[in-house]
Amino acid sequence: MAEPLAPAQLRRLLADEAAARAASFPPEIADRIIRYGGVVGSRIGHFTRRGRCMDHGRELIRQHEEEGSSFPSGTVLIASELTAGKGRFARAWHAPEGGLWLTLILVNTLLPEHGRFYPLAVGVACCETARHFGVDARLKWVNDVQVGNRKLSGVLIETERGPRFGEEYVLIGIGLNVNNEAFPPELIDTAVSLRQLLGRELDLDEVAGQLLAKLAWNIGLLHHAEAEALHAEGESAAPHPVISRWLALSDTIGRQVRFGFDVQAHPQYEAVVQGIDPEGGLIMTLAEDGATVVEHAGEISYLD
Repeated sequence: MAEPLAPAQLRRLLADEAAARAASFPPEIADRIIRYGGVVGSRIGHFTRRGRCMDHGRELIRQHEEEGSSFPSGTVLIASELTAGKGRFARAWHAPEGGLWLTLILVNTLLPEHGRFYPLAVGVACCETARHFGVDARLKWVNDVQVGNRKLSGVLIETERGPRFGEEYVLIGIGLNVNNEAFPPELIDTAVSLRQLLGRELDLDEVAGQLLAKLAWNIGLLHHAEAEALHAEGESAAPHPVISRWLALSDTIGRQVRFGFDVQAHPQYEAVVQGIDPEGGLIMTLAEDGATVVEHAGEISYLD
């Protein structure tokens, strides 16, 4: 991607996204949801080469707070290449040219009971982006995007407290394999890119635009669900729309899995996934004794 997306281009994509969702939501509700999430891409910075966009995001937060200025929520940092990319548990994140590597920084205004759905919402946005380009991608809990058992996209979400005002920020790191095809030996059998799946090169600018539009929608959906829950206080709660969409895109339910908070280094037990609870937790039946457990953090690997 040679240049950041132009604001007018992103506005058109957001309008198109709201129009496309009108099949599932009344048009006025779809417009409201996209307005909630329209902060995504308020500023877009592009770097040819960066260590970690997350680190640069933290530096920007610090600078704004030291200056006493409001941080522009929705800022997006995109790098053509990351030289020090990291995933969960400081695992190396292979991020060469050809992929889409970005960090989205949000000032967190959601209540905790709704902010907990950020991981699901971001995973849905990444999966929907891949499917927009014709790939039958699926979600593995919480937000790995896979085709078969090969990983197409990963997400890392961290929070940060501003050093001066104590504002909470959510930093969302996303890596999507787009045109990159060369993977290190340890990833050859477990990673895949859109180019490999589609047999053609994609326009990175177009992929980035679709991802930002889908992030705007799904993050807007979190705010809409919060507003609806506050309005309906005391009434029976409807299923969370992000959970419903996640379930529609996932292939995790019914799978035999190995669970651990760092499942590669420290697997804890094997189980069968039964569902997702109303708070986004993974409901599982233990292979050892049939007991039911619910996990709200950690990760899984498929055994079947």
